[in-house]
Amino acid sequence: MIRLIMIAMLALAGMMSAASKTAKSPTAKPLTWSDLLVRPRPVPQATLSYGDDPYQKVDLWLPAGDGPFPVVVMVHGGCWTTRIADRTLMNWVADDLRKAGYAVWNIDYRGVDRPGGGYPGTFADTAAAADLLVAKAAEYRLDTKRIVAIGHSAGGHLALWLAARPRLPRVSPLWRATPLPIARVISLGGLPDLEATAASPDNGCGTEVVGKLVGSGRPDPYADTSLPRLLPIGVPTDLVNGRQDRIIPYRLATGYIAKARAKGDAVTLHTVPATGHVDLVAPETAAWAEAKRLIAAAYR
Repeated sequence: MIRLIMIAMLALAGMMSAASKTAKSPTAKPLTWSDLLVRPRPVPQATLSYGDDPYQKVDLWLPAGDGPFPVVVMVHGGCWTTRIADRTLMNWVADDLRKAGYAVWNIDYRGVDRPGGGYPGTFADTAAAADLLVAKAAEYRLDTKRIVAIGHSAGGHLALWLAARPRLPRVSPLWRATPLPIARVISLGGLPDLEATAASPDNGCGTEVVGKLVGSGRPDPYADTSLPRLLPIGVPTDLVNGRQDRIIPYRLATGYIAKARAKGDAVTLHTVPATGHVDLVAPETAAWAEAKRLIAAAYR
């Protein structure tokens, strides 16, 4: 199943448009995963561990200067599946933010295909990686007064989930008394509504992966995992979506926004025309320019 998902993602990505405001020609080829992955990959200043698994890591990207630095918590996608993607998929945009003066806390986690992944492991990893920031803030001169979380695809769901942690039911094994506070969330082609994703066979991740993520044997596996069940999260949220995204159906963004607004949350959809899924994490695109604009606005 995982191999089929990977093939589907690559095939669908090849059909996406990569036209952007920075494009030199309207006939530029669509941006594919291969286009992104063959580029020289920048490297972070430090890698920290929050567990013993090779994927229980955080890469820290530090800008020049003495700090304290504004911090962006970054969460990669890949259908919550380790074999599809890891945190290095975000290296190019992390480096771009570093050059713009932000520290980037780029987290990894065990996917549903890895021992300990799924429920509760994938969520517990994401939480532990984020909470490590507080313990390391003084050492790396990180300003924790206002933190923006940004995530791509499945990582958009996890970034939103981090912001929603104060809303977790106390009976959940994922509940913590003092989770890292998130001031704003930016979801790039995210999947916030897990129930809607599981009911959408046209999404590029498929539907079986959701069951592996949320687990079974509980009365309501979505109660502490899917964003609509945790609304209102009380955190301003921006959804950046490509109108020609062939991996994440556009309706998953509009559907979540309708539910969030009905509960009183401040949620804004930013639709980028002629843009697909890969464009959202490529630093030269209009989609990423919009994400950077939103980050800058969050810190003003």
